[in-house]
Amino acid sequence: MSEAGTCEQILRLIIERGPITAGELAKILVLTPAAVRRHTSTLVADGYIKDHEAPSLGPVRRGRPARRFVATAAGQEQLGQGYSDLATHAMRFLQENMGEAGVEEFIALRTASLEKRYGAILARAGDNIADRAAALTMVLNREGYAASLRRGGPNAMSVQLCQGHCPVLEVAENFPLLCEAETEAFGRLLGVQIQRLSTLANGEHVCTTNIPLGLPKNLRKTNPRLTGVDRSSEGN
Repeated sequence: MSEAGTCEQILRLIIERGPITAGELAKILVLTPAAVRRHTSTLVADGYIKDHEAPSLGPVRRGRPARRFVATAAGQEQLGQGYSDLATHAMRFLQENMGEAGVEEFIALRTASLEKRYGAILARAGDNIADRAAALTMVLNREGYAASLRRGGPNAMSVQLCQGHCPVLEVAENFPLLCEAETEAFGRLLGVQIQRLSTLANGEHVCTTNIPLGLPKNLRKTNPRLTGVDRSSEGN
């Protein structure tokens, strides 16, 4: 693979899996950490990625912590925004000529179409929430959202759907109802109450949605009274 091709692949992985270290990227790409660091230095200099700053949750360790990278807005644009600019202008026209009711009707129609397309795929995954979440991740990846599924916490009672890229980011930034409708649609498709924790449209490096998986079997056995708990409150 060419130098440019490797650099593009590293950027795509950072968009999809960030925050991520050069060492982790090296393992995925079967490259030396030094080779990866050369490319990340170029991407930092070009303004496509940056260091991820997050508070430390554990004890302070000796030595310098490994740098973890996330994509910038400029880096996101390198992956392409599709017809985002055209769509934004179309939405503005709709808003000016039909008002908020017209925008809401359009978003409702788009959401219904999304649910119909995705619903058929998730139905084949069965009733297990984790399997349905995996199927949703797969279809989002196919449509350019650089999606991944990650463990939600130490007790594995939830998973987090992470969308590292948004093909309609500019539209979502100007029309937040688009994100809200998408979140509600995902909840209906998965059959559980989910929670959107962060969004690219609000300036975060990834859209993160928490998906509760229900009580672990061992917890149900030791606490039988919990089997009738209202699960609509999980994940909040």
